[in-house]
Amino acid sequence: MKKVLFLLLIFVFAFPAFSQTVKTQGFQLPQFGVRLEPDKRLMTVLAALEAAGLETPLAAKGTEFRQKLRADLKGLNPDLIQRMQAFIKQFKNRYPNKSDDEIIAPFISMSYTLSPVPDLSEPARSSDLPGNVLDVLDFSPFVREFYRTSTFKNNLDSYIKDYEAASLPMRKSTEEMVRELLDYLNTKPQLTFGEKFVVETKVRGKVVKNVETRQRERRFFIVPELLAPKGAVTFVNAGDDYYAIVPPEVDLRTSEVRRAYLHFVLDPLILANSKEILGFKEGIRALLDERRKTNPNISPDIFLAVSRSLVSAVDARQTEFQKVKLATSEARKKIDLMKTDADRLAVSNELAELKQSFSDETALQLSQSYESGAVLSFYFASQIKGIEESEFDIASSLRDIILSLVPSKEMTRLAENADAKNRALENRKKTTVVSKVIENPVTVKLLEIDQKITAKNYTQADAELKKMLIEYPTESPRIYYALGRLSSLSAENLPKAEEEKRNQKLLEAKAAYTNVLRTATETTDPALISLAYMNLGRIYEFYDQTEYAIKIYDKVIEIGDVSGGAFAEAMEAKARLSKK
Repeated sequence: MKKVLFLLLIFVFAFPAFSQTVKTQGFQLPQFGVRLEPDKRLMTVLAALEAAGLETPLAAKGTEFRQKLRADLKGLNPDLIQRMQAFIKQFKNRYPNKSDDEIIAPFISMSYTLSPVPDLSEPARSSDLPGNVLDVLDFSPFVREFYRTSTFKNNLDSYIKDYEAASLPMRKSTEEMVRELLDYLNTKPQLTFGEKFVVETKVRGKVVKNVETRQRERRFFIVPELLAPKGAVTFVNAGDDYYAIVPPEVDLRTSEVRRAYLHFVLDPLILANSKEILGFKEGIRALLDERRKTNPNISPDIFLAVSRSLVSAVDARQTEFQKVKLATSEARKKIDLMKTDADRLAVSNELAELKQSFSDETALQLSQSYESGAVLSFYFASQIKGIEESEFDIASSLRDIILSLVPSKEMTRLAENADAKNRALENRKKTTVVSKVIENPVTVKLLEIDQKITAKNYTQADAELKKMLIEYPTESPRIYYALGRLSSLSAENLPKAEEEKRNQKLLEAKAAYTNVLRTATETTDPALISLAYMNLGRIYEFYDQTEYAIKIYDKVIEIGDVSGGAFAEAMEAKARLSKK
């Protein structure tokens, strides 16, 4: 279980919300293997632990649910509580140095070995389970008794609704995370796995063996869990299914769920190139043996090392790529406003310093991964950096990347990046990182208002955005877009019964997006124009004005596939409406 702690520039992740926060019709997470849903097995196991008194710090929504759960379980059999408490006490005594967060982790993993409710049976071959899961598997009879005898099963449907309500804010960050990573990799995840097996049949008295292929579905579950420890993400891989257990109030774009989903996308590619990897097994093993001298807990598995290295590299490079892209865009806007060469040079120099700090942070992340056994993280990062501008497809490029590996060159990576790592550590000690390049007044204020919008303080956000229109007339397109987004979200959160209010908010959104186009200039980001058109089309489509919506989607397509725009969504929407 890993605590998520990010001391990065928050605006790097928050700012894109102003350009890509409206839901894309037709975008379905299951198309990319992702399901966002609670798990009844996990809910039952963690509720049993709560009944036994195993408390962990929870997020605000989790604390509220805990109080409700405890009130419902007041009549639970005291003898069952006592036996569960005794089990947990013995388990804690075996691991006295583990925190409650670490204590709960194997119970979470154990829940995914059980059959669905109401049976909650153990697996037939428990000997194949990891040691930490076997340590707590004997708790499963208590879980079954808890489910059978308590009020929990009667209230489960009501609890599911609580979980689903808590997970609603996760959907937006989930969609953005999936989009960002797959757009960067320029690929789609493999959603089936072909397993070959031998089938014997008798033909005229003779046994004939045939090789057949059975397709298995691969899925990535993001599991909202109100009783999961605050700020912690747990990752469980059970066969073809991947589970990321996430407490509420976690932004998936900046959490460990990123790496979990990257494993889901990249693991099949590692398997497809297993023969190529085996050709370098001695060199990779030598790198691992060197690391194991200082950290014997590192796995000697070369495939695990390759998988972790590739995930670490993609995670670090994609983050830096996005930050550099945003910083460069903002710097260009500021340079356009400068009146002297000296001022323009100052902005350019600041941008160079900022890029260096981003690069140093990447070096630090890769160093930490290398030290933990991802001994090819630097190599993969350098290869990805060299071709990321060409919009490579990682699926078709990985074989060539692996075949270009020279393991002996990776021995010196830590020493080569020591200075960059130390600079990044110094930067992390600073409470804030101030950049005149990015932190212009408009960006800062839009970010502050975005927090108010997230908190559903719509009235105050609306007033502040309208005030900004007067203070910053040259930034009108960005501000109008934020107003359109605000009105769209306000309409989305209104109940069906308030149809008149919803229509009024959609009318306001339409006016705001139209004003984006009206006030746009030659220097306006084409992605902003693309998104404004796209959102206008959605509004017309919502009111079944199909012909006009298609014409607006055509405008998006005419702008082209600009970075951050809505070209793909417009193509999909036009195709969908044309079929109608």
